[in-house]
Amino acid sequence: MKRKLLITGAAGRIGNVIYQGLKEGGRYDVSGADIQADDRQGILQLDITDDARLAELTQDVDTVLHFAWIKDEEDFLGKVLPGNVSGAYKLFEAAVKNGVKRIVFASSNHATGFYKTDEKPDPLDPYRPDSFYGLSKCYIELLGRLYADQGKISSFNIRIGNFPGDDRPHSERAGHIWISERDMLQLVICCIEADERMPYLNLYGTSANSDNYYNIDYLEALIGYKPLDDGTKLLEQAKAAGWKVRQDETPYQGGQKL
Repeated sequence: MKRKLLITGAAGRIGNVIYQGLKEGGRYDVSGADIQADDRQGILQLDITDDARLAELTQDVDTVLHFAWIKDEEDFLGKVLPGNVSGAYKLFEAAVKNGVKRIVFASSNHATGFYKTDEKPDPLDPYRPDSFYGLSKCYIELLGRLYADQGKISSFNIRIGNFPGDDRPHSERAGHIWISERDMLQLVICCIEADERMPYLNLYGTSANSDNYYNIDYLEALIGYKPLDDGTKLLEQAKAAGWKVRQDETPYQGGQKL
């Protein structure tokens, strides 16, 4: 019997790559949900703040891939908190009640964006969010920590680097934190398949970029992640072909200036 997965944010830039990739792989029984249904893609409607709908969609699910996100930072109290923070709490509650084994959360490098580019923070280092967006990601990582420590569910948080949507980095900074579509899909599968006795894990999600801002070498031994692509090499090829590559002025990993 195939393991059943639920992907929230399945119509989004990253979520849709994961949704389509997992469906095409045929290894799992995959359901995708987003704020608006998409009958053509088989994506179901889900308001992440709807308790009853969450309870319905997490029935018999083994792993939830939580990629739904509201990015509007202009209305932190009106949109970000209820949609992202309260929604995550409701998702964890529904998942626990229905016996979901693991939630894999699409976190962000912005959770530690105020570390400088030469500091290479470890996933266990203190949070240093660079924005309300990053702050919201920190909160949900800690929410997962609480549920994991209580023995209720396994919680993995992928601090995604740069995923622009056209499978190539566009700037010098992006080349050091970029992750390709196939590496993103591989990393998600590694998180799904990781030993169920692992209750909690924070990790940085990048490809095998030269001079990577984050250490990801240990992930091969830990969960089997072996990235195939290198954003720095792609940038060098783009320059040689005459493509314009943005230069970065910021010394911070998350993109904030002094």
